[in-house]
This record gives sequence, structure tokens and C-alpha cells, in this order.
Amino acid sequence: MQVASADTGKPIDRASVVINFRHGRNVNMKKILTNWETKTSQDGHATVPAIPQGEVTIQVIANAYQTFGDVYQLDQDEQTIKIKLNRPQPQYSEDAKTK
Repeated sequence: MQVASADTGKPIDRASVVINFRHGRNVNMKKILTNWETKTSQDGHATVPAIPQGEVTIQVIANAYQTFGDVYQLDQDEQTIKIKLNRPQPQYSEDAKTK
């Protein structure tokens, strides 16, 4: 997995990555690890041990970026998922409009 800034393309280090295996074909959920948590390296990479092919939910949390979450289909033995994180949107306030 590669995590980078959407506006600059620079890698994001120390982003928390949470992966939850949802379901797959011919997979006995009692015999496999279904949740992984890791952090990205300085080059924005996170390596996860072998996951059975199927559907996973990936959530990425990093300081100064919006939290990201989506569902992915893993259909290859080795797969790289590229995620781009956005900066937070400016705060909006009704009070600011009246001043």
C-alpha cells in the first residue's frame, strides 16, 4: 500500500492503516486473521501480511489529513493499493459571515 498527499503527491509517513477482511470465497473466517493495523514508513508504504483474496475495508488516519476509508476487492496474490489523502476542509461558521 502506498499513501501520499493528494495535493503534493509526497508520501505520508506514520499514517495509521487499519484493514478489516470482510469476506471471500472458500474462506473459513475462524482460521484466518481478519484485522490488521500498521503504520506507513517514511516513503509512505505499508506492508501487510498475506491476505486471502476477497473484500477488505481500508481506513487510513494521518495528522493534518482527512480520514480515508473505502472497500476494496483483492483479486491478486500481490496487490498495491495507492491512496491519496486530502487536507482538511476549512471550517465554516455562520458567525464568521456576520462579522
